[in-house]
Amino acid sequence: MTIPKGWVSIDFKELEDLPCLRYAEKPDRSSSYRLLKEKVVDAGICSHCGTCTICPVDLIILEDRPVDFDPKKGCMGCGVCVAVCPRYNYQPISGLGEYIEAVAGKSKRFVGQDGAMVSEFMATALEMGEIEVALFVARDEMFRPYVVHVRTPDELLDQRITGTKYSYANVMPELHRIIRRVDSVGIIGTPCMISGLRKLQEKVPLYKKKVKLAVGLFCTENFYWHELYDFLKERGADLKNAVKTDIKKGNFIVTFKDGSEFTISVKEMEEIVPSGCHVCQDFSAIEADVSVGSVGSKAGFSTVLIRSETAKKIYDYMLEKGYIETAEAKLNIVQKLCDFKVKIHPYNPKTEECEAEEGKAEEEKKE
Repeated sequence: MTIPKGWVSIDFKELEDLPCLRYAEKPDRSSSYRLLKEKVVDAGICSHCGTCTICPVDLIILEDRPVDFDPKKGCMGCGVCVAVCPRYNYQPISGLGEYIEAVAGKSKRFVGQDGAMVSEFMATALEMGEIEVALFVARDEMFRPYVVHVRTPDELLDQRITGTKYSYANVMPELHRIIRRVDSVGIIGTPCMISGLRKLQEKVPLYKKKVKLAVGLFCTENFYWHELYDFLKERGADLKNAVKTDIKKGNFIVTFKDGSEFTISVKEMEEIVPSGCHVCQDFSAIEADVSVGSVGSKAGFSTVLIRSETAKKIYDYMLEKGYIETAEAKLNIVQKLCDFKVKIHPYNPKTEECEAEEGKAEEEKKE
């Protein structure tokens, strides 16, 4: 099987530590994806980040449901899906992470979830020429997420583009689709998506060269859109009438067009939390260039953790132009949420050695 024309090639030397390297040398049509299926998807730890959709034969199906596979397409055995998956040989990360500067900020130009700092960062990056296009998640009339290309700051005045949707969106598949067509791109994602991006940049140089800005969102959990929609509708909150969704102080809040609100405890939504979220411990998007969220800031502001020199340059430009208002960020509150996520999402996978020891102990008990 030959690699499809136009696919982003990968240097197989970068996959030497992976068991599927042998398939890269002698392609087996049913090999690589089975590793991903068994070790990540079937194991219930897939984050639905979508990084693996770099698959050259489109065997991996990423829709509004758990990741699936179409073996009829024929796996090349290249191993790239395993190589870029942040949940293969998963080691959780947690905490505040490293940062250059921490501040609470509010955009003077845009209206967003809180301080609209995600919009401001991307708009400023576009204005500065740091990126050619930004991938944003917009919503339709049913609050269903979809990906849009933003090329000018004025496009971010559209309220359907700004704000949090709390549902999975196909950002990574769209990044794969356009990566050869643009010179530079910025993406916005949950912590797991940012981890997927970094894994991708480590393995495929083209992504390191072209993805210039990664904005990470504070995140505890995410949802499949259809499950979230049905769950809320059953309780009298139809998202087709919503203008905003938010999570504050342990409550999921839906604001409607008429100004009314629906509130439900996040604990009551446990039944629709995907299994992959249950093992994620990264609240603050540690691997992003800049992390943004409402926790730790006063009403109307966003907490901003600037982690890279690129993000610092963009932030300094905002200050110089007077695009933002700043205040103090209370990082102790952010740290509490980081610790809380670790507490509610324990992840201690058993190694073969541990399982062998446990089996031996059980045998000794029987004796």
